[in-house]
Amino acid sequence: MGLFYKPKNATVGDVIPFYDEGKWRPFYLKGNRAYFGDDRTSGWTMLTTEDHLQFTEQPTGIRGGTGSVLKVEGTYHLFYCTFQQNPKRETIRHAVSRDLSSWETLEEDSFTPDGVLYDLTDWRDPFVFWNEAEREWWMLVAAKEMGKTARRGCTGLCASKDLHHWELREPFYAPHLHTSAHECPDLFRMGDWYYLIYSQYTDRFQTYYRMSRSLAGPWIAPETDSFDTRCFYAAKTGTDGRDRYLYGWNPTRYYDMWKFNPPIYPGKDYGSYDWGDTLIVHKLVQNQDGTLGVTVPEAVDHALTVHNETPLVPQNGSWTVGPDSAETQNPFGYSSLLFENRVPELCKLELELTFSESVQELGVALQVDEAFGKGYYLSLQPHRGRLEFKSALRMYDEGGWTFPFDVELERPARLEPNIPHTLKVFVQDSILLAYLDGQVALDARMCDYTHRFFGLFASDGTAKFYKIKLLT
Repeated sequence: MGLFYKPKNATVGDVIPFYDEGKWRPFYLKGNRAYFGDDRTSGWTMLTTEDHLQFTEQPTGIRGGTGSVLKVEGTYHLFYCTFQQNPKRETIRHAVSRDLSSWETLEEDSFTPDGVLYDLTDWRDPFVFWNEAEREWWMLVAAKEMGKTARRGCTGLCASKDLHHWELREPFYAPHLHTSAHECPDLFRMGDWYYLIYSQYTDRFQTYYRMSRSLAGPWIAPETDSFDTRCFYAAKTGTDGRDRYLYGWNPTRYYDMWKFNPPIYPGKDYGSYDWGDTLIVHKLVQNQDGTLGVTVPEAVDHALTVHNETPLVPQNGSWTVGPDSAETQNPFGYSSLLFENRVPELCKLELELTFSESVQELGVALQVDEAFGKGYYLSLQPHRGRLEFKSALRMYDEGGWTFPFDVELERPARLEPNIPHTLKVFVQDSILLAYLDGQVALDARMCDYTHRFFGLFASDGTAKFYKIKLLT
């Protein structure tokens, strides 16, 4: 059993959500890396699930990049892209099916950018939807507009009356912010708001969103305009008509795909991130002001049911410890304690916490050693308004070497003193996924240390941790 889906001997790349006839049928780009067994498959692969926990999969025969799937009058339409090098060119393609098993690519429907509105080099990840107001199909495209600046990444736009012939139009969204195309565009309406989602690896490496009252814009960048860390990418959404979910991938750090790893570090925690690996699904939350948060899907939240005792052993500072609680009062120093439990390969740690106004940081340690030094730390920092992931080497003198490899492993968070906050921490092998207050998600990887200890910590004030549950 697993909480997060990973295919055997393969990796999950970009996910294309789709819901059909009462079941989730998300497609994904399947990669194999160095596996060459007889059961190897790759390319577009269809998953089937009812709960985002148990999956079956079926290959499609489609080879290419990200796109979208829709059903019109009994026919399934799959839009995707293919790639050419020397010179670099990308082509949007169209395939159809009556049964989701056998697909026919309509070669005559393929098209490329024009070199007038859009650069010839970037033209991928088509997302197709019906624009009711205009009575036509619209296609959003990861593209670059023509222009003098290097910051030409945009969400391109095409329109069609029949899903076969497409007219190129002015960019749908072109903020002149990014130097590469807006990858994996997605658009949906929730209540009175439209939301545009795209992913970017220049400026920041994250999935962004923008919001507007109208398809014509303006597209507002909210105060927190992303969903997760550097360890969650290429996310797109799907809905069953009731709830909406965000599908992305958490990458490994094993393969040095970009040949950029630090040459003298013996482990994996400071390797560069690879492309794809494990499917992560968040449930979207819409706030009263229209902004979006993310929380854990119910089936994942309730998947682990075995309660474990959690004996707590204070180390530094003054602690009051109960069966499922711990409180420290240390106004001028750092308090730490260890669980007697070692971190299981698959588990959920859940707790609530409160803290005083003076607290500088508090949180949960994972895979920490008995000296409470090297390990991984989920640090809530109220005065900085963030939840941060700290990795092992930062606790030692060599920590200065690591900072180029630790970027974007933090999330903005509203951390108010003297009120309860909830923290849910999921571990699956080296994956760490934390949810704060049902609004904030933080994905990370813990590559170098396993089977060590949980811990709690707080600095410069009073902190209480309670309703502590460890589930396996």
